[in-house]
Amino acid sequence: MSHGKQFTLYTHNSGPNGWKIAYFLTELGLTYESIYLDFGKEEQKAPPHIDLNPNGRIPTIVDHSNDDFVLWESNAILTYLADKYDTERKFSASTEDDKYKQLQWLFFQASGQGPYFGQAAWFSWIHPERIPSAVERYQNEVKRVFKVLDGELAKREWLVGGKFSIVDLSFITWTVSGTTRLAGPGYDASKEVPHVHAWLQKMLARPAIAKVNAEKEALSQQ
Repeated sequence: MSHGKQFTLYTHNSGPNGWKIAYFLTELGLTYESIYLDFGKEEQKAPPHIDLNPNGRIPTIVDHSNDDFVLWESNAILTYLADKYDTERKFSASTEDDKYKQLQWLFFQASGQGPYFGQAAWFSWIHPERIPSAVERYQNEVKRVFKVLDGELAKREWLVGGKFSIVDLSFITWTVSGTTRLAGPGYDASKEVPHVHAWLQKMLARPAIAKVNAEKEALSQQ
């Protein structure tokens, strides 16, 4: 293998979805090199990245130990890494039923959390016109998603299989943004969704997650 690291990860220094992959690669003890794309220059939509990922979004991985296998979409990447490298099923479903529960929650994160939280961010801070009804709609969706999660976490410590898994990990980055900003002013997650709040704190305290977050913080200071 000509590469110094097993994986190349095309990502962004603050974009939520790329950090999910860094978390899991670190949890698995796999080596990777991050290439941080400049969204201001639209590097994600230009070669060489666009040649790997026609959607022009992050993250994208190249697995150099698997004939430079390329994959994009964060939850597809998490599933691939779990199936191929989590051979002891420490972080992924170990029964047939749990496999489908895992897919259920990964789909919910990809369709129910990411897009709504992203739109909340867009209409709150990026959209050139202030549209209060749009801001309200997506802030309410953030709160709704949190209520769904809180109801489930009131019944169990982790979402699937009685253990921390790629399902829980997939929610971390957007949940941090949601509980700190996206739900709107005055929202206190520790009171509104205490089970989500406790779940998030447990995940952030994991050594691998804390290590990656320290790297993220260091990047933001540059």
